[in-house]
Amino acid sequence: MAENRFHSRSSTLSGRSRTRSAGRVLYALLVFLLSLPASVQAQSSLKKVRLAFPTKTVSFLAFYVAHRKGFYKDEGIELEPIIMQPSLASTAVLTGDLDYNGAVTGVIGAAVSGRPMKAVLFTVARPLQYLMSKNDIKDARELKGKKIAGSSPGGTVTFLTKLVLKNIGLDSERDVFLNPMGGTGASRLAALESGVVDAVILESPDNFVAQRKGFRELIFFGDQVEFPQNGFGTSEKKLKENPDEVFRMVRATLRGLAFSWDKRNHDQVIDIIMREMKPISSSLANESLEQVMRVITKDGSVKTESIQVLIDLVRENAKVTRPVAVNQVVDFTHLERAQKELGLR
Repeated sequence: MAENRFHSRSSTLSGRSRTRSAGRVLYALLVFLLSLPASVQAQSSLKKVRLAFPTKTVSFLAFYVAHRKGFYKDEGIELEPIIMQPSLASTAVLTGDLDYNGAVTGVIGAAVSGRPMKAVLFTVARPLQYLMSKNDIKDARELKGKKIAGSSPGGTVTFLTKLVLKNIGLDSERDVFLNPMGGTGASRLAALESGVVDAVILESPDNFVAQRKGFRELIFFGDQVEFPQNGFGTSEKKLKENPDEVFRMVRATLRGLAFSWDKRNHDQVIDIIMREMKPISSSLANESLEQVMRVITKDGSVKTESIQVLIDLVRENAKVTRPVAVNQVVDFTHLERAQKELGLR
């Protein structure tokens, strides 16, 4: 009996010891978690948000800055950038596979076609594309009978190229061979270098790379036409069901714009461009920044008439005969609120 009592007491003490040990472990774990920096604790509560870009160019500077400076994380957002063709991105937004489309031309194209999407913010007011050619072509009108590599088939830049050519007296159907090419600016530049085409449409910094290789800039598209290109939009469903997230996305992106415009941040912005567009030299990054500052917005808004230019361009290409008003393709509710909060209005 004594032996049984001994074993019973030993078991009880052992159990109490294990309980105390487990308690000490839990206490230590709690102390550790509470001692973590607030940023680490906040990291675990971030909501993943997927935003599509059509390509990697310096024209998306506001997003790169907001991402690198942690402005989206400040809003509780873990941004996941995705490279995707604009029309496909709009479809993915509508199916819920993406949250936002950073090519507002694709958003407006979808809205013009009757799909429930709206643009909510614009970061670029004018197109940042360049018509680059072989050095022996000294005037854009000399492109008659020549081959030009544009952007993706059916893309807005292709429509824009047709409009710019028309402005200088060339018919894109009869006077030139316009070959829409997908892929990157580097692949289009390679086509120019190989002699497959006589001219290409490039964005910054690819236009500077082309100049360094001896090619000529014939036209800066931003001098020819004014309409918004970049920003972002989303589905009407998202606007209705998750307006707080949309507002926080808008506010963070506006902070990216404001940071980019502040000359005191020049060196930091150059560093961000170099990290996003690598490999790229500091001199090339400086030239690219100088160019993009010609076209980015200060407060996320653009002229109503420039939005209408884009709408009509998309309508013409899609053969949509019914009129489409600006308020049918944009929703500035969150932009106006964020502008007021940040003192940008």
